[in-house]
Amino acid sequence: MTDLIQTLFSTTNPGFLVIIAGVLAFFVRGKIARAVVTIGGPVLGLLALVLHGGQNIPLATMEMVDLTLIVYQVDKTSIVFALAFLLAALMNSIYSLHSKDSLQDASALVYAGSAIAATFAGDLMTMFVFWEFTAISSVFLILRSGTMEAYKASMRYLGIQILSGVLLLAGATMITVEFGSLEFDVFLAEGPLRLGEQKASLFIFIALGIKAAFPFLHNWLQDSYPKATHTGAVVLSAFTTKLAVYALMRLFPGESALIWIGAIMTVFPVFFAVIENDLRKVLAYSLNNQVGFMVVAIGIGTPLALNGAAAHAFSHIIYKGLLFMSMGAVMYRTGTTKATELGGLYRTMPLTALFCLIGAASISAFPLFSGFVAKSLTMSAVGHEHLTIIWMMLLFASAGVLEHSGIKIPYFAFFGHDSGKRPKEAPFNMLLAMGIASFFCIWLGFPFLGGTEFLYGLLPYPEEAMAYLDKSLWTIDHVLTQMQLLVFAAFAFIVLNKIKLYPPEKRGVVLDTDWIARRPIYAFIVWVGAVWSRVGPALTNSAQGFSRKIYDNIEAAFSPQGQLSRGPMSAGMAVWTSIVLAVVLIVALFSGL
Repeated sequence: MTDLIQTLFSTTNPGFLVIIAGVLAFFVRGKIARAVVTIGGPVLGLLALVLHGGQNIPLATMEMVDLTLIVYQVDKTSIVFALAFLLAALMNSIYSLHSKDSLQDASALVYAGSAIAATFAGDLMTMFVFWEFTAISSVFLILRSGTMEAYKASMRYLGIQILSGVLLLAGATMITVEFGSLEFDVFLAEGPLRLGEQKASLFIFIALGIKAAFPFLHNWLQDSYPKATHTGAVVLSAFTTKLAVYALMRLFPGESALIWIGAIMTVFPVFFAVIENDLRKVLAYSLNNQVGFMVVAIGIGTPLALNGAAAHAFSHIIYKGLLFMSMGAVMYRTGTTKATELGGLYRTMPLTALFCLIGAASISAFPLFSGFVAKSLTMSAVGHEHLTIIWMMLLFASAGVLEHSGIKIPYFAFFGHDSGKRPKEAPFNMLLAMGIASFFCIWLGFPFLGGTEFLYGLLPYPEEAMAYLDKSLWTIDHVLTQMQLLVFAAFAFIVLNKIKLYPPEKRGVVLDTDWIARRPIYAFIVWVGAVWSRVGPALTNSAQGFSRKIYDNIEAAFSPQGQLSRGPMSAGMAVWTSIVLAVVLIVALFSGL
């Protein structure tokens, strides 16, 4: 029996178990039973991951329309992302135990399971299928807010995510024509994809860029995440963009264009986050900033850089989830995450405030926290490649992260001015989930506890990671440099806030590049519609009248009652037609000889 169970788990994609749990969660109504299902799914997924049947070999395949779909294949990169996704799914399930919304619980697990299953896909078509499942299932996490703003945002979100899937499918079709197979081991045998070298590369690159929220393709993230439910935003923060990071690592490592794209991603959100009033939207901009570090590392493509991207993604899934959890708890108790309406909540929500500070320290890369051991790999990789401008951009972005996520989030929510609100502490299940995330944030970053060794051992190039740990991570120069950056950034916030030069929190809407689509382009479309409503009928009538005249003339000439069918003309035409046909047949006969 034990051997049967081990065999079953060793060949079962862990994402399937989480998806099945999501389907069951929709139908199970008892509170305890649903808790068992929602927590049990990720736990079984973790067990399946531990018992996987081996790396770099297909563990489960499926034949469909002359295609071999590899639905389960494990390697070092997929393990890092899948483990982080499974831990996030487990913490999200615990965090949502107070909820009585079965649809939301089901959507969260199907969404998480689809992302997990995609990381174990051994071919592009299987990845596409689960790519689309993540889009369709996640939209309900926004819709369940029940507001008109959430409905509109969810439709925009779904549209852009489906567009990403369509582009990925187009690229997969071209890959099939060019290489004859969609298996990663086949069409990547000679190396990763490169822009301009393969016909499919641009389509796939844009598809991944949409999911990763590249500059000018990023607005769906800030538009939708802050409008999700207080638990839905936590779930959304973990999967979509990191699945895109995984796909970029799989398909485009070393693509030089990613270096500049990622660097821009790290910088521009800083300016928006500083003036944004909605703290969940601040976290959405911060998410964009953090993914930029990973994209830069993938663009560099060295073992040290790819280790940095994977470690950063793993840590980021946990500490970003922790920050969204703390803001979700605030929203659950107060009904808002607007900085102008918060402040002083530490008095009655001290544990939530503490967990938020741990998440803030982690995302700011304070030494002894997970963000430091992860982000250091990327910064060192940039330095080793002597990319001075990129390094300076990332340094500025690191200071900006401390300002808007490390200081602004906890300061304006829990400290700062006293809003007079005295809400209850977060429910126990929320505190438990935040406590688990806080444990990982400390354990992964604190020396002598074994967490850093555990994380580095998971990475795609563990030997290089361990060498970096031994020689570079905890050097005095490295730690002091990071501490100087953080201390001076914190000092700048204090001084600017004291002398009233720091941008004050104001009620309002921060305009982003989506304004172009929402205002000028939308107004132009409306104008074209208005013009066509007047001009269109006249043009249609004119075209119909013109075509009618042409038809009447043709009918008058060639119909049985027409001019060419009356009198001797018709007999002569028949004779000449026969002659021409005979000539054509003779020419065709001799040309064939």
